[in-house]
Amino acid sequence: MAKIAILSDIHSNYEALTAVLAKCDEFGVDKYVSLGDIVGYNADPSICLEMVRSLDLICAVKGNHDEYASSNDDLMEGFNPHAKRAVLWTKTQLTSEQRNWLANMPLRATVPGTNITIVHATLDSPDNWGYVFDLHHAADNFAYQFTQICFCGHSHVPVAFYKKPISTMSERPIEEILAWTHQSDEGVSPKDTLVSDVLSVRLETGYKYLFNIGSVGQPRNHDPRASFAIIDTDTKEVFRQRVAYDFHTTQKKVLEAGLPERLAARLEYGN
Repeated sequence: MAKIAILSDIHSNYEALTAVLAKCDEFGVDKYVSLGDIVGYNADPSICLEMVRSLDLICAVKGNHDEYASSNDDLMEGFNPHAKRAVLWTKTQLTSEQRNWLANMPLRATVPGTNITIVHATLDSPDNWGYVFDLHHAADNFAYQFTQICFCGHSHVPVAFYKKPISTMSERPIEEILAWTHQSDEGVSPKDTLVSDVLSVRLETGYKYLFNIGSVGQPRNHDPRASFAIIDTDTKEVFRQRVAYDFHTTQKKVLEAGLPERLAARLEYGN
């Protein structure tokens, strides 16, 4: 096992997923991991789900949209009205077998043969669908992290932290990996969104890492490119990759499906 692609929040975006998988082929990815929310928001839930299932998928967890799309809860109290409308539509697009597959995924898991934990939301309370945005949230997560690395999603905003070894006796045991979080996320020009780029983080012995990898299918960090990660277990590096895709086609499909216009519009701006 060498290169593992970590995908999260695909959200039924066929064009974004196709672009990501093409980039994974370029990188020579061997295995795949899903952090959840394969469905929801966009217009291709069934084909995206089958694409993920066809991969060499070594581990997968359930997201909140997966949970609602596979359950009999049509009320979804507290859920965003646009998200709720998309989930109700998604239920009509999935077979009972597909919904059962989503329903049976765990909320958190350890990737077999690795020192990696995965979760859609947070390790401390995965079923509450909380978010990791800052050092406080990271500290809560690290308290429940018993592997060197944890990958999460859910917020659609890339952010990363590391926890120093106890032996360092640091006054600030947890630090944000600023390059991962702020890699030109603000003020991305239209020209920039037409290309792909990558950032790497080298893993150090004795440190723990928490990576929120952003979203494949609905980025919210003011960069419309699909975001995902690749970990090379041989070189001990984690790469954050961003890939341009044809979001105009995705927008058209969303509108043709009768889904909220807002869901289409936000894809262009990554918000």
